[in-house]
Amino acid sequence: MTDTHLHSRKARGSREGIVLMLGSSLTIMGAVMVAPILPKLGAEFGPLEPHADMLVPVAITGPALAIALFAPLAGWLADRLGRKNLLMLATLIYALLGAVPALLHDLQSIVIVRLLFGCAEAAVMTCCATLIADYWHGEERLRYINLQVVSIGLVGAIFFVIGGALGEHSWRTPFLLYLLPVLLVPVMLKVLWEPQHSGNTQPDPHTGAGKVACVPVLIGYLLVLVGMVLNFIVPVQTPALLVAMGVTSSTLIGASAGLGLLATLAGSLLWPLCRRRLGVYGCNALLLALLALGLWLLAHAQSYQAVLLAVFIHGAGAGLLVPNAMAPVMNALTARTRGRGLGGFTASLYLGQFVSPLLVGAVVSITGTLPAAITTMAAASLLGAVLWLLAQWLMPATPQPAGSASHS
Repeated sequence: MTDTHLHSRKARGSREGIVLMLGSSLTIMGAVMVAPILPKLGAEFGPLEPHADMLVPVAITGPALAIALFAPLAGWLADRLGRKNLLMLATLIYALLGAVPALLHDLQSIVIVRLLFGCAEAAVMTCCATLIADYWHGEERLRYINLQVVSIGLVGAIFFVIGGALGEHSWRTPFLLYLLPVLLVPVMLKVLWEPQHSGNTQPDPHTGAGKVACVPVLIGYLLVLVGMVLNFIVPVQTPALLVAMGVTSSTLIGASAGLGLLATLAGSLLWPLCRRRLGVYGCNALLLALLALGLWLLAHAQSYQAVLLAVFIHGAGAGLLVPNAMAPVMNALTARTRGRGLGGFTASLYLGQFVSPLLVGAVVSITGTLPAAITTMAAASLLGAVLWLLAQWLMPATPQPAGSASHS
């Protein structure tokens, strides 16, 4: 009887995990599926809209700013109203708003809709991360965190190609793919369940009330913010560096971006091994060192092959970032504060993406050239790696006991 109950419990956990992995993957679709059509948007609206050179990039990257601003509120709503209902509503709104630009003929309207779309995306990402923390504990939670990052990487690579292929016919076609998540809503309704402690005001008997470990939470926010600033240097700045060295083929430039996605996926797959061997502090030191090395090699690359090597090393470090920053934050939050806490984490992650090109531009104004600016930021990343090594030496992290799936 015990074996049957355990098997049934694992089967339920697997179904929930698949649904949450699919839901989490919606967040990467928000950017990669329409990124390849940016030139077509510019060609369509450039002659008609005087500020098209500013509005077209915002139409693609604007959701990141909306996520950074709205994620804390989404987390608060998840704690107050419950995770499951908010996730289903946000997924439905995500699908509808995602597809609306295919019907619009005004660039400003497209930008506004994309910003609202980012708010729905923030709720989806926050609720999925919060439910992962609610459903699983210990080593099983870490496994699902890693699966979440891996799933996002796989889906991102797939839809980057699909979006580009569909965009060859018309820039409107990729937006229609956003209707697919509507099919996920009834599955969420059937498979997911609302944690008992979600949305109530009673103290949680397992985690206690108000006992959030603030220092790990704040460190996790800072780590993912800085890490995403360093992470986004490569996808944003590499095309300019390649063009400067004479590589103008969109195929070759796209191939370098694809290699970066694959390297990020490889880093995510290696994270469990790195965490067990090096601990959280050592893994942070490793990822920042890899980011530093990748950026330094990119800044000093003299050939396309050298750029590919830099992109791969940098991507491996980027793949370690999110799971190693998120896991301590999840463990530091109480059951009743997970929504707000992970909303803050999501906001920090996307704020880092948004400010990365702005910060690089500011450093360029000081150093004079883009390679010099990237070298400076590589040095800052290396300094961060050294600080984490010192932290590991002075305050070795105590491994946490493994847990099992929980439906409490």
